[in-house]
Amino acid sequence: MAATYIGKGKVQEIVAARQDSEYDVVLFDDELSPSQQRNLEEALKVKVIDRTALILDIFARRAQTREGSLQVELAQHEYLLPRLAGQWSHLERLGGGIGTRGPGETQLETDRRLIRGRISHLKTQIEQVRRHRSLYRRRRAKQGVPVVALVGYTNAGKSTLMNALTGALVPAEDKLFATLDPVTRRCSLPGGGFFLLTDTVGFIQKLPTTLVAAFRATLEELTDADLLLHVVDITHPNAAEQAETVEQTLADLEVADKPRLTVLNKVDALTGEDGVPVRGLDDLADLQAELQATGAGALLVSAARGWGLAGLREAIEEFLRDPSVRAQRRADDEALLKRLAAATRRAG
Repeated sequence: MAATYIGKGKVQEIVAARQDSEYDVVLFDDELSPSQQRNLEEALKVKVIDRTALILDIFARRAQTREGSLQVELAQHEYLLPRLAGQWSHLERLGGGIGTRGPGETQLETDRRLIRGRISHLKTQIEQVRRHRSLYRRRRAKQGVPVVALVGYTNAGKSTLMNALTGALVPAEDKLFATLDPVTRRCSLPGGGFFLLTDTVGFIQKLPTTLVAAFRATLEELTDADLLLHVVDITHPNAAEQAETVEQTLADLEVADKPRLTVLNKVDALTGEDGVPVRGLDDLADLQAELQATGAGALLVSAARGWGLAGLREAIEEFLRDPSVRAQRRADDEALLKRLAAATRRAG
């Protein structure tokens, strides 16, 4: 592994580029080790941020509840702990000889102790949240209320679908990680009865391991779900790769065996071969017929316009009524999603 993640030549290119762009921050789309980050900052003379730090900052801005704030703070502290040494390296030279310790080392040890104490405290609080949720789920299970959980890549439209199905007022914005905290609402079924629908945090490629661990209390909501709705933004040029990322994350969370329905969202943004956008339910029915002809079990919807929701409710009811009905579970098959994209005449 390179001391600066990239080669010396690339470092020199970035240094030279500063004359034209006058940048003051360099962002790396990968996780850097603490030593790599320090070496890069010394070489580039500017602040260096890696993918994990950027995602943590976004999460910190999005956290609205106490639980979300606890989870984000834990991930931030675990990220910061191994990077403390570089922040005090300039003080280590100020004093100390053989058998003595300089003020930098003393301060470093103090900070490490404080952060470890805070991490321990945060884990205790999050564990209390986890136990509370576990009790709530057990009580819910005793009542026999079925649970359906929304999963998908960030910004796939899960919260919009949640609002459309339940009438909830979950914030749904066109931005990454708009939802951090799980939200559960009651949703009615066509034949009577109801189920509980839970919205969860969106996934992303190369999700930092610290975040997976910190958000386990939230993602445990998936463990007891009877059915997962895998929401895919069919208009996105990387829909196949995003779906594969979701499948891999579900495997990492050990819920890959959960049955699920694949829901292809944002159909209203599709255009036909003539460039004319999808106009309504008649067009949607034609697209759904084309899709079924490919042998795929996915459902087409537009959460923003409310298209296809009746069919989605029927599919959910069919599964909940007869658990032997296996839901479509091939969303991780890139070849399948390419066929889906062709069948639905994806825009772009």
